Formats: sequence, C-alpha cells, structure tokens
Amino acid sequence: MEMTIKANDEQLRKSKSAKLILLFAMVSMTMMFAGLTSAFVVSKSRADWLKDFELPSAFYYSTAVIIGCSITFYLAKKAIQKDKRSEVTALLLATLALGVLFVVLQFQGFGQIVEKGYYFTGQGSSITTTFLYVVTVTHLLHLAGGLISLLIIIYNHFKQKYNSTQTLGIELGAMYWHFLDLLWVYLFLFLYFFK
Repeated sequence: MEMTIKANDEQLRKSKSAKLILLFAMVSMTMMFAGLTSAFVVSKSRADWLKDFELPSAFYYSTAVIIGCSITFYLAKKAIQKDKRSEVTALLLATLALGVLFVVLQFQGFGQIVEKGYYFTGQGSSITTTFLYVVTVTHLLHLAGGLISLLIIIYNHFKQKYNSTQTLGIELGAMYWHFLDLLWVYLFLFLYFFK
C-alpha cells in the first residue's frame, strides 16, 4: 500500500514537472512570435509594403486541417483515458496524417504566392512576402517538433506504454499540438487582418 502511494506521488511529481517545462517552452515560443508579429506591424508603414496582398487559398485549408489535428489529438487523449486502444491508434494516425497534410498545404500556399509573381527572397521579393515566409517557416519548424513527438507517441502507444493510468506522453503531445494549433490560428488571423 505504501509503495503504491509513493509510486503515485512520484508519477504525479513527474507529470507536473514535465507539464511545467513544456509550459515554459510554449511561453518562450509565444514571445518569439509576438516579436515577429510586432516587427510585421512596424514594417507595414514602409513604402514598399504590399497593400493588396491576399493570403493563398491553401492557407485557409491548412487552418481547417490543423484545427482537425487538435480535435483528433484531444479525442485520442480522451480515448486512452478509457483504455480504448484501437480508437487511440486510429486517432493518433489521423492526427499524423492531418499534420502532414498541413505541411503539404503550407508548401502549396508558398507555390500559390510564387504563381502570383511574389517571391520571398531576391529581387522579386517584397518585405511583405519575406515576413510571411519567415513567420510561416518558423511555425513549420515548431510543427516539425510536434510531428516528431507525435511519431514517438505513436511508437510508445504501439509498445503499449500508455493506458488509463499512464497518459503523460499523450497529454504532453496534446498540449503542444493545441498550442501549435492556437498559434497558427493566431498567425493566420493576424496575417489576414494586418495586410
């Protein structure tokens, strides 16, 4: 009985520590993106800022896709809490597929921008498209970390490391994925309204 209580206390401490570390990381990422969007706002006053620039349609679709990722990850977390292993498997794989689709749509969006005659670097570039590229690619780099962690979670799930009493990995993954989702929605709305 005493051993069980100590094990539960240790697990609870580990869970709190891991969540706190992730929270600090997310706060620092938020500060970085706040700095980037502040620079974006300041740069809007430049004479070479594109006033009539429209976001590519692929960015609209990718926004819906990343929201879908958050939903499937949330449902996976709820399913593991009920020990519904096959449901968790399907939801985690759906999250991975949607995450990859998000990346594909982002690159399609870059292609659509180039098709309109705008470039991100070089002589054909503008400060508007360069900022868009920097903000989007920075988000994609953070998303790459999310995809890697998701692959690790899927691997651990197949190794049966998660169940209704041990959900920490999935919880941390879901926290980070929801953060990425909110971050992209914020960036998308910011880019849409602050053209």
